[in-house]
Amino acid sequence: MSSRPGAAWPLVAVFTAGYLASYLLPTVVGRLSAHLGLSPAQAGLVGSALLLSSAGAGFALAGRVERFGARTPARAGLVLAAVGYGCAALAGSVPPVVLGVMVGGFGSGTATAVAASGIAAQRDPHRTSSLGLLTVSATAGVLYLTIPHLGGGHRLPFAAIALVALLVWPATARLDGARTAEETSSPVTGRLPHRRSGLVLAGGMLVWSMAQNALWGVSSRIGLDQAGLSEVTVGAVFAAALGAGLLGVTGAGLLGARLGRAVPIGLGTVVIAASIVLSSSARDLGSFATGEIMWNTVYPVVLSYLIGLAASLDIRGRWAVLAGSTSSVGVACGPLLGSVLSEEAGYPAMGLILGAATLLVAAPVTAVALHTGGRPLVPGSVRRRGGAPAALLAATTGGLSGAVPKLGSPEQAVTELRVRRRRLVRSAIRTAGPDGGSGQSNAYASTSAR
Repeated sequence: MSSRPGAAWPLVAVFTAGYLASYLLPTVVGRLSAHLGLSPAQAGLVGSALLLSSAGAGFALAGRVERFGARTPARAGLVLAAVGYGCAALAGSVPPVVLGVMVGGFGSGTATAVAASGIAAQRDPHRTSSLGLLTVSATAGVLYLTIPHLGGGHRLPFAAIALVALLVWPATARLDGARTAEETSSPVTGRLPHRRSGLVLAGGMLVWSMAQNALWGVSSRIGLDQAGLSEVTVGAVFAAALGAGLLGVTGAGLLGARLGRAVPIGLGTVVIAASIVLSSSARDLGSFATGEIMWNTVYPVVLSYLIGLAASLDIRGRWAVLAGSTSSVGVACGPLLGSVLSEEAGYPAMGLILGAATLLVAAPVTAVALHTGGRPLVPGSVRRRGGAPAALLAATTGGLSGAVPKLGSPEQAVTELRVRRRRLVRSAIRTAGPDGGSGQSNAYASTSAR
């Protein structure tokens, strides 16, 4: 990526096209089961194949987007997504659907990897990732409101994802192109920073995403089979839940780094665990809608902070892509895990298992946020001589640009240095007068440096 951050909206558009397939996973899995004669576990396996292909693209592109530029791989990913999902929409049997799903999933993963690399290079990665989640939630919400009324079996969700990929294509013109010969002859090198924290975060996001999408992949079945709702009602609940997610992401964007990352991630994960248990045990519209809405309100908030945390570990975006791809593996295993657990143990027991796993992973991920996120820099927290008033004065009296951190930025560590006092003695210097005789003596008193 370019060393100078570009406009955020093309990255948000590409992010939306890449993430949309995972947001529509419940209706995709449900319709594959209902209209192609697949069992819930088999339909979940097709959804897992889609997301594993997406994760594979992320692992393949980690650290390489900078070399190719963002524009070329983004366009390639959008083409693969449009072709793959388009073929899956036109196919009427299982094998071509699976092939199209895997091609489209690889395209979605490519687009997501490009977006993640670009988001990491932005001045405020959390704000950009929040905008991306806001856009994809709004898009998915509109589709959940319209798809149940249009029928079309499994074809309509795949056609919608392919259409969004085509609509995003013009935005790629604003992305960075391939690097010049001079830039490629001296590529940016260096080991991954924060290796231990990055590995813990990636592993935590794998389990966290697996638990979330195990429920998300069977949510439509819970509403239809256990709660006894119609497809239209379930679609309306999902649309309302995604609308609540829009409010949650908006609030997270406004909150920014004022509370740091540890509090939203840790507290939000606890709320998510409780929502999973409530939603999976629902037997009527009230409990099902409450669980899904509460879960979808908090889930994108925590996800936005996790994406921002991964992006903050490496400005080149390598940890953002690697953690995102690892998360995609968890997302891929989620539908299959949810289908197997629901068939073997039932929906309520599945919810208890997934809630416990979510709580267990909250501790290490929150620890990473505490270790690498730093304390939020807010008014009154500048601990230098003069405090916040001194920082404000320095910012308004012609000080160097960038010398004072923005409010809300992580505070930099301060190292105290010991300085010995030295006595500087300047002896009297006798100068000759213009008449060649003795001039006046200019004596300098002894001073000490402090």
